[in-house]
Amino acid sequence: MQARDALARLCRTYWYPLYAYVRRQGHSPHDAQDLTQEFFARLLAKNYLGDVDRSKGRFRSFLLASLKHFLANEWDKAKALKRGGGQTFVPLEVDTAETRYSLEPIDALSADKIFERRWALTLLEQVLARLREEHVATGKAALFDLLKDCLTGERHSLPYAELGSRVGMGEGAVKVAVHRLRQRYRALLREEIANTVGSEKEVEEELRYLFAVLAG
Repeated sequence: MQARDALARLCRTYWYPLYAYVRRQGHSPHDAQDLTQEFFARLLAKNYLGDVDRSKGRFRSFLLASLKHFLANEWDKAKALKRGGGQTFVPLEVDTAETRYSLEPIDALSADKIFERRWALTLLEQVLARLREEHVATGKAALFDLLKDCLTGERHSLPYAELGSRVGMGEGAVKVAVHRLRQRYRALLREEIANTVGSEKEVEEELRYLFAVLAG
């Protein structure tokens, strides 16, 4: 039950890449919402997610393959369902889904590519959110908001002295804070990826793959 709950949480976190995939396949917003919700409902209700834990495979690959199978074989059944009539297993943020999708490139990415890119970006967003929550819990939210851009900025673009003056810290103290922030970010990144794969080796492979997706 604990494993199922953990995997259900992953579904709630990573639903948007699947929604974006369904939309890029040409389905309308309403149909995409219904299809994505029904996909998760069936996946969780039939405990297909247990297979992920046993096979130690990549959750990302499993979800996309399962979604493709669902769309190929269950479209008519899912389309016939009355909207909102079933049990909601994974609440979708439908109000923001189309806003986010409207920002996707129109022609540049295939459905598979848009899924991979959105998965990578969602993972990074999740890590950043967890990192901020930790700083909020310790009363350092303002410091995090000030230094978060240092996680991705180039060294020469980080005016540590200027940043420090905003929060009463010296340049050296800011350098230490940024170093610690990056260390924790990398640790949380690996931890988040570890939740979606089955071995330490796969963490390294997935990390390289996702950054390659973003670089492409």
